Amino acid sequence: MSPTAIDFQVMWNRLIAVVEEQATTLIRTAFSTSVREAGDLSAGLFDRQGRMLAQAVTGTPGHVNAMAESVTHFVREIGLQNTYEGDVFITNDPWLGTGHLHDITVVSPTFRDGVHIGFFACTAHVVDIGGRGFGPDGNEVYEEGLLIPIMKFAERGTVAQHLISIVRANVREPDQVVGDLYSLAACNEAGDRRLQTMMGEFGIADLEGLSEFIIETSRKATHEAIAKVPDGSFQHSMQVDGYDAPVQMVVSLDISGDKIKADFDGTSGMSRFGVNVPEVYTRAYACYGLKCAIAPQVPNNTGSLEPFEITAPEGCILAAKRPAPVSVRHVLGHLVPDVVLGALHQALPNTVPAEGASALWNIQISARASDPDSNLPNKEVLMFNSGGTGARPALDGLSATAFPSGVSTMSVEATEHVGPITIWRKDLREGSGGAGALRGGLGQMIEIEPRDGYDIYFNAMFDRVENPARGRDGGGPGAKGNVELADGTKLRSKGRQLVKSGQRLKLSLPGGGGYGDPRARETARIADDLAAGLITKEQAKSDYGFEE
Repeated sequence: MSPTAIDFQVMWNRLIAVVEEQATTLIRTAFSTSVREAGDLSAGLFDRQGRMLAQAVTGTPGHVNAMAESVTHFVREIGLQNTYEGDVFITNDPWLGTGHLHDITVVSPTFRDGVHIGFFACTAHVVDIGGRGFGPDGNEVYEEGLLIPIMKFAERGTVAQHLISIVRANVREPDQVVGDLYSLAACNEAGDRRLQTMMGEFGIADLEGLSEFIIETSRKATHEAIAKVPDGSFQHSMQVDGYDAPVQMVVSLDISGDKIKADFDGTSGMSRFGVNVPEVYTRAYACYGLKCAIAPQVPNNTGSLEPFEITAPEGCILAAKRPAPVSVRHVLGHLVPDVVLGALHQALPNTVPAEGASALWNIQISARASDPDSNLPNKEVLMFNSGGTGARPALDGLSATAFPSGVSTMSVEATEHVGPITIWRKDLREGSGGAGALRGGLGQMIEIEPRDGYDIYFNAMFDRVENPARGRDGGGPGAKGNVELADGTKLRSKGRQLVKSGQRLKLSLPGGGGYGDPRARETARIADDLAAGLITKEQAKSDYGFEE
């Protein structure tokens, strides 16, 4: 008997559990702290055509939504005729994967009774990929590290040892990176085991009927949600720091019936530094921002993503051409939702949040012995940090929270464990949230010092230092970010810099914008903010007109 719509719905729900276990396996087995601690990953199930059916809630939109495109490239490049049981495919091509070389995407075909039925795929950020290291200073992608084209990591169960040898010879942390490659493959294998069990329980031999049900149901629901948004053309722009010059991000949002298009024509041209964004990553975060506001209840898959048409002129900074440097594409990519939501706010008032810090304040640290003749080992440390989110129409912003990436802030203990640094301070930054009837989320204060015998070189990749998050509907801006030494010496917000033994790096992370007139904030909430140390007495008086 053929499965009914109810059967398909139950199976769909089970698929979510399958890919969540897939992602959990990656977190449990990963070597890099960015995966284990921050959850910088994605995992999902795809049909034979490479269409995404289900994605793990654990993970980032930049990985997930970009991966939704990348699997189709694997299908095209390798071909179903060259796909065998036990195969594992791999790439970190920024334009065919998820936007930069540090993200490794691994795809594994899944079979049932000898018949190919689909693919599992996953992505993780590795601690090092060679080249200049994770930072924005490169002038071409060739400088940024080792590019692995779409190829087989394993064929019929046999790992390509020549690929492992090439990777080990080109990265600074070979054990971590190679360990993560095997972890990615194991993650897909775990998903396959759970899928086989599920299919046995429901008595199905393939995913064809379930795939069509999921994609068509999601596509229909998304079109219906778009149809509820008022028609019109809405424009919005935002200036952000860039590397050596400000960047204008411009979007036109056209809504007609159940169709929506976001076009980034008018956006600044490419940079000669690694802040450029491949268009696949721009599409991933533009789709995410729009879907969060318009169709948040529809599960994320190919069907729910296809109704959002995202375009950018080739050669602009949000549609970078090869061989542009793209190492820190997340810096501008994470700001894309702020731009599209600013346009959507004109069509859907009281729906989207104010601008936030948005871009992660990642810091890549290379620890080197102060005395080059010592035997102290070199170490690479990657740390993820977040500023504040923008206030929402009915709630304050979230402090020290990553939106839109959704990754977790990494713990001090885990970070200190992998490298010779001491984190002396990591707390909320008083007064950094934008004033408003709803207050913006706070950033953080972080102080880092190399341990005895070491200097540290750090790759800065920070934004919102010159251009703070703007408030909405009368709300005030969040605080700007700041990069300096503890003695007050100013440092650059982007690029490789040195902190010597005995010095401390001090990071002041930006806050989110406020929402609504600050004078409309409830007196009790202002008093609570003061008591909690979230705002200063001066702010209470000047921004809110409040005196104790």
